[in-house]
Amino acid sequence: MISIVGVGHCCQDFLCVVENYPPEDGSTHITQINTQGGGAVATAMVAASRLGIKTAYIGNLGEDSIGDTILDEFKREGVDVSCVTRLPNVQSLSSYVMINPANGTRTKFPFRGNIPPIVWDGQKKEMLRQAKVLHLDGTNYENAVNAAKLAKEYGVTVSLDGCSRQQDNDKNKFLASMVDILIMNAVYPTAVSGKATIEESLLEISTWGPKIVMSTAGRDGVYAVIDNSVYHFKAYEAKVVDTTGAGDVFHGAFLAAYVRGKSLNECIGIAQLTAAIKCEQIGGRTGITDWQTVENKYMSLTGTRL
Repeated sequence: MISIVGVGHCCQDFLCVVENYPPEDGSTHITQINTQGGGAVATAMVAASRLGIKTAYIGNLGEDSIGDTILDEFKREGVDVSCVTRLPNVQSLSSYVMINPANGTRTKFPFRGNIPPIVWDGQKKEMLRQAKVLHLDGTNYENAVNAAKLAKEYGVTVSLDGCSRQQDNDKNKFLASMVDILIMNAVYPTAVSGKATIEESLLEISTWGPKIVMSTAGRDGVYAVIDNSVYHFKAYEAKVVDTTGAGDVFHGAFLAAYVRGKSLNECIGIAQLTAAIKCEQIGGRTGITDWQTVENKYMSLTGTRL
């Protein structure tokens, strides 16, 4: 039985470590090149799978070499791809990521592509119907809304990675109102809510419908609404090499803990720790660890056994 189904951004990342990030029309040297799967929802599914949860990805890929590579990696990671549709004359998505080793930051150049929306046939609907959680991002708004509507009809918990925004903010608000778990990046809450501070923004968004509302803020940790108040969770220490995919891994780890029945505080701690471990290696997926490693480290840091 699939526990988490993902519908959202899926691509192949080309990761380039640069000597420094140059100004526009400038130049620098690439010192290292790596390639691995990427995309917000796709990487979250890989993270949850490595943490011992059965996951699946529903979406479209082109009948091209990048699509072959993406699919092969999903299969190696144990992510079910039986509801991935390959399309002729369509170019699978890729993203070029420039990593500054001085501080571990990354600058992304994603290819938008021409992949059409998902056609929800009987097989895809049945996979979603049997899942515990649907995880989305807003990269393709039509796909996200259609999937969320089906999930609500089936009684499936809906999770949204609040990262990609539509120009029409009413669309952002509508999608946010459809979900049960809304975990956003540092920019999304104030941009979508129109409020001045992260605290005001999270409290406002928590009135729109989501049961769990929080924001990840990198080194500044996590802000979460609990009992109508905003609580701050400090970040775990990490020797940061690359932050690519840290938020995606956070989502996958949070949902892995959630479907295991962990408390909200435990879900946040597990997600923070898994993302911190990831940041110690290059790429969104290389540093993703397993449940036993996270469990042992969590206990050593908190004194609490999961």
